[in-house]
Amino acid sequence: MAAPLPGVPPGAGRAAEPAGGGPRGAAGSPCPLPRPPGGDPPPSPPDRRKKKDDSILEIPSIPNPFPELCCSPFTSVLSASLLPKATSRKKQVIKVYSEDDTSRALEVPSDITARDVCQLLILKNHYIDDHSWTLFEQLSHTGLGRAIEDHELVMEVQSNWVMEEENKLYFRKNYAKYEFFKNPLSFFPDHMISFPSETNAAVSHSGILQLFLSSSTYPEIHGYLHAKEQGKKSWKKLYFLLRRSGLYFSTKGTSKEPRHLQFFCEFSNSDMYMSLTGKKISGAPTNYGFCFKPNKSGGTRDLKQLCADDEQSRTCWMTAIRLLKYGMQLYQNYMQPYQGRSGCSPLNITPMRSISENSLVAMDFSGHRSRIIENPTEALSVAVEEGLAWRRRGCLRLNSHGSPIAMSNMAIHRSQSWFHHKISREEAQRLILQHGLVDGVFLVRDSQSNPKTFVLSLSHGLKIKHFQIVPLEDDGKLFYTLDDGHTRFTDLIQLVEFYQLNKGVLPCKLKHYCARIAL
Repeated sequence: MAAPLPGVPPGAGRAAEPAGGGPRGAAGSPCPLPRPPGGDPPPSPPDRRKKKDDSILEIPSIPNPFPELCCSPFTSVLSASLLPKATSRKKQVIKVYSEDDTSRALEVPSDITARDVCQLLILKNHYIDDHSWTLFEQLSHTGLGRAIEDHELVMEVQSNWVMEEENKLYFRKNYAKYEFFKNPLSFFPDHMISFPSETNAAVSHSGILQLFLSSSTYPEIHGYLHAKEQGKKSWKKLYFLLRRSGLYFSTKGTSKEPRHLQFFCEFSNSDMYMSLTGKKISGAPTNYGFCFKPNKSGGTRDLKQLCADDEQSRTCWMTAIRLLKYGMQLYQNYMQPYQGRSGCSPLNITPMRSISENSLVAMDFSGHRSRIIENPTEALSVAVEEGLAWRRRGCLRLNSHGSPIAMSNMAIHRSQSWFHHKISREEAQRLILQHGLVDGVFLVRDSQSNPKTFVLSLSHGLKIKHFQIVPLEDDGKLFYTLDDGHTRFTDLIQLVEFYQLNKGVLPCKLKHYCARIAL
């Protein structure tokens, strides 16, 4: 074998090998096959491209009536573009807490939203979905918290947390989440809102929402707020204005001239939080604080803290800022549970009765023969009497020896979700605030000043009011009353059920109770 020329790499001067590979001769001609020892040339392989036998007739091709369904001859039948793309969704584990600090770990996709997490917990715990469940973010180190919007990605929320802080996600109800869509007039008082000049003086119920959701016009929110000075512990009372371009404050009284307005904050790269500790951590002049925290915050020094004089003012500011930041997205979140119901509006949805319920009638089996009760008043009184009899039967329990004992009226209410044993006034207010300051949110608790009495804590008009439930004894029987004995009840369950149907001496009916759920 001849040695290659010096300076010339091996294989230089050869023709390029075909794609099929294999040895080739000069000028690309095939190499001769080696002869066997006998010397005869090897037999040539049979020609597989022979024509078929003439005796076999060829069937003429039938034209395809659906040529668009056929694949190209240059592509495989199962083309990659025709197959569904296998998208690998990365999963992560999150930990969600409840009001009693029990927690549950969930393995969820990385793109899961807050609404999806709530739906998952509702299904796993067999809760009733009344569209008020909310995922709540609590920053323990700074004493701040906020309700995560339904469309927000949970992983993005957690990505803004600092590793050293013990932040938590809570699963609870928030009845005020979309309440401003149902009753906007109570959220925006007249002295805090100004409408554009082209708008009529009288704005209707739906007109306020249209102005907030419109891209061209936006109402102006104005009023006094306490602002914490950057790098200092002092607070300063300033006149603020909320406009579409952001939040401003006036450097000269209540002047709205552009030369007197100074920019304070914008909301695209920050989240709004409510102060949960009041004056304890921030030293605010009132308990109605809220702040703006940048998404990539370096600590408490980047917080822009504000404080209102009352709850109505804080609710107005925070609701307007939510509408300004999210706009139509909030309305879509609000409408999403009702999109599957044709012709239904969330403002006037009433529970539908089944055909079997419509065919039910009241019956009287006290006599020798049964009869249908046609008088509605008599049917109602019979239903109330049956309910009281059922409650009395439910109060009978068996002790350890098997003898029936009457359960005290002082104890039968402890199994109810609306009763909270031995919590303070401040804790009751915090629990109601977390569930939303909607008219009718309530709970019943033990009185701290008088151990024998109870207190009904009720939300009305963005305020929390407390009513004392006093026990009365008459002819050896114990009753409970809210109105100095004019209306008496045998137990607290009967009292709550009555005020759920009748306002009585209360400012409103009892609608939503605060409960400590367990996961």
